[in-house]
Amino acid sequence: MALVILYPFLWIFEENGDVIKMPHTINNKFSFNSESKDDWVGAWATSPQLVEDSNMPPDPGLSNNTLRQVVRVSIGGNQLRLKFSNEYGTSPVYMNSVHLAISAGGDLIKLDTDKALTFNGNESITIPVGETVTSDTLDYNLPKLTNIAITIYFGSTPTILTGHPGSRTTSYIQAGNSVSSKAMPSGVPIEHWYIITGIDVITDGSYKAVVAMGDSITDGRGSTTDMQNRWTDNLAKRLQESAATSKVAALNQGIGGNAVLSGGLGPTLLERFDRDALSQSGVRYLIILEGVNDIGLSKTSEVASDLINAYREIISKAHANNILVYGGTILPFGGSQYDSSINEQSRQTVNNWIRTSGQFDAVIDFDAALRNPEDHTKLLSIYDSDDHLHPNAEAYKKMAAVIELELFTYQ
Repeated sequence: MALVILYPFLWIFEENGDVIKMPHTINNKFSFNSESKDDWVGAWATSPQLVEDSNMPPDPGLSNNTLRQVVRVSIGGNQLRLKFSNEYGTSPVYMNSVHLAISAGGDLIKLDTDKALTFNGNESITIPVGETVTSDTLDYNLPKLTNIAITIYFGSTPTILTGHPGSRTTSYIQAGNSVSSKAMPSGVPIEHWYIITGIDVITDGSYKAVVAMGDSITDGRGSTTDMQNRWTDNLAKRLQESAATSKVAALNQGIGGNAVLSGGLGPTLLERFDRDALSQSGVRYLIILEGVNDIGLSKTSEVASDLINAYREIISKAHANNILVYGGTILPFGGSQYDSSINEQSRQTVNNWIRTSGQFDAVIDFDAALRNPEDHTKLLSIYDSDDHLHPNAEAYKKMAAVIELELFTYQ
């Protein structure tokens, strides 16, 4: 086995079958109010960032045109709200109308499920510079694990946009107003999201969410476009198939190229932690799988101790907010652009701390699950997307499979 679970002990299953048991009772310190009450829980989320020039919308652009974007929710519900961000824009975003419908594949929607959102009772909304807006509550039959189309008819939009380039799904831009159209036959396809950041549903108090924070490996680099097969998608499916965890939502807050400490793409993990983890609705669990870009771009071994200190800070903040934190070990990168003896030593130092420090509430040993048993510095070839850094779709399935679902049963 390659995985670790905890409660009230940390169990580490080594490849030779030996088991190490470490006492760990931190979970006992945190619990949610068990009273049954209606509350918001995230059903889908993505981490917003400044859109680079190379990822801006193609012609005809967003201004005065229609954008249809597809996302997959984890849990469902009968009342929902959507979130939209202009955090990095330099001028307001004008949305004339926003519709929600169940996707029928590609640019198609199921017309009988199409509904318009409102904002303070109005169909249109202006998102000020640097702000996020939330729609009014919408009565809607939203099934779990469903692809949902969010269609926006824009007015004017900034020349600098807020979005999420690593959507792994196809969006469509069509000239003019097609916000309630069944199809967008002249829609220009593009694999990015813009403006949208989350969908929440109202549930009873027994529902909770797990947030996965990471870099391109969590964002899904190496997965299959439009197939929803990132490791978080596979985890969401497993959670919903189990009666014990069917009330747990999975929220992917990965950013491709992201770093924990400095540099990289998007705000660092430390900078975005409050926004992408603490501010999400109904969060009880957190998985951290990030640090490979810090190590890969570093020229010294000091990055290991800096990462460990950052993990300590994140764990402390999460615990202060009644969130259990599970640490994912950093995957091998031998043969990749990050490969060096110094970087490998840093990875081993960090992974050893994750496994043995007892600071995380549990450890998910992704490294042991995907590494080559004959060369632990490299991914097993069947899990390699061919760049020796990013897992492939089969690896993402394996990553989800080694996560013990019992980790998401602690109230």
